[in-house]
Amino acid sequence: MSWLKEIIGTEKAIIAMCHLAPLPGDPAYSTEQGMEYAIDRARTDLKALQNGGVDAVMFSNEYSLPYLTNVKTETVAAMARIIGELMSEIKIPFGVNVLWDARKSLDLAAATGAKFVREIFSGVYASDFGLWNTDCGETVRHQYAIGAQNVKLLFNIVPEASAYLASRSPADIARSTVFNCHPDALCVSGQIAGAATDTNILVEVKAAVPNTVILANTGCRKGTIKEQLAVADGAVVATTFKYDGIFENMVDERRVAEFMAVVREARE
Repeated sequence: MSWLKEIIGTEKAIIAMCHLAPLPGDPAYSTEQGMEYAIDRARTDLKALQNGGVDAVMFSNEYSLPYLTNVKTETVAAMARIIGELMSEIKIPFGVNVLWDARKSLDLAAATGAKFVREIFSGVYASDFGLWNTDCGETVRHQYAIGAQNVKLLFNIVPEASAYLASRSPADIARSTVFNCHPDALCVSGQIAGAATDTNILVEVKAAVPNTVILANTGCRKGTIKEQLAVADGAVVATTFKYDGIFENMVDERRVAEFMAVVREARE
């Protein structure tokens, strides 16, 4: 039995993204609408996701484009406020993702009681946001220093909008990451948010590390989720839950419910 069953309550778990509106300091932040708009939007999306039947939710600053790899304090503070305002309404296990900063993600998890964190914890990448270097040993030591050792770490080993700075296959990266870093899960992504995770890569990664939780991390859709869950242990889902399947839109409860009905069939 994987930790998904213990923490989230089911195998083949669907972790839904709750994308937060632009926050103070972000280029697209609206000072006229202010934080109240960001809170209200998050509340509306959270309600739709929970009513639609997802297994868990992950809060992320998805609209903080272009992303930073050393996130500002104001971003973490704003995310903490939003989650704090919604705490009494969160009925399912939740995680956090401060894009793209592993230490800040852990700080937010420790402050809010999040059960898991998704980030780029290991590897070196050339990305749209510049050279993306990591220090997994330092990050994990920080995790223990702030008392977040029980927070599950979801390693994104094929992150969006980037390429590993070595000629290594995802399967090879998975093997060495599991041996050296002891991740709780590995996330396999498409090229950008909403782009389908390659099922062939999922197969290769799962075969390489069969005892590690593998998650399809982007582009999961109602018509493909059965195929992906036949290989992966679960999925992180976002864009397909939005109205018309468009990244910028808010969550459509009907689309969530239809997707989760297919997931229940896959589990059976």
